[in-house]
Amino acid sequence: QVQLVESGGGLVQAGGSLRLSCAASGTFFSINNMGWYRQGPGKQRELVATITSGGSTNYADSVKGRFTISRDNAKNTVYLQMNSLKPEDTAVYYCYARVSPVSSWGQGTQVTVSS
Repeated sequence: QVQLVESGGGLVQAGGSLRLSCAASGTFFSINNMGWYRQGPGKQRELVATITSGGSTNYADSVKGRFTISRDNAKNTVYLQMNSLKPEDTAVYYCYARVSPVSSWGQGTQVTVSS
């Protein structure tokens, strides 16, 4: 089973930056995909970005060019660098990791962007 612990959320002004981190621990051989989802107030959870073990990335259109996902396989950690933040990026951000066939989720970290 995989345990995920996120960090790095907080309050930032529009145009600012934040970096989220998510460290995985537990008993597993390797992690397949890792990524970030978010859930804004009154909204459904949506994909933000994913990254494979080989480094291939996928982004939601709304964050392309502003967010960058990366991972350190040796540390079992995934990162999300968020630049040019907008008020509409305000949400709880959830990390996930897939160790086939199971997907695990973090507890979420709040990101609030003020206008």
